[in-house]
Amino acid sequence: MPAAIGTVAWTAALVVLLAMGDGLPESEQWWIGVCLTGIALGVFGFLYVPRLLRKRGAGPERPEGAEKTGTGTDGAARASEDSTAGTSEDTGPERP
Repeated sequence: MPAAIGTVAWTAALVVLLAMGDGLPESEQWWIGVCLTGIALGVFGFLYVPRLLRKRGAGPERPEGAEKTGTGTDGAARASEDSTAGTSEDTGPERP
């Protein structure tokens, strides 16, 4: 959703800049390229991120048996895949 909102915003900015026509100073025409880049990245995010999330198992198309508590489809907790799991790095300071 944020990618779609950003893409719409960059598209609106591009429309405004193009509507200005010759009123846009020569030194400010680089904004057109910025808008086009923003639109391209937004479309990429809009198309790719849902695919990435589905691949990781965090997207809306989850198998019915999958839990939402951070376990994968094989039931193994994600923390077990982390090389720092169980070390003092992720436990914080010790308390008396």
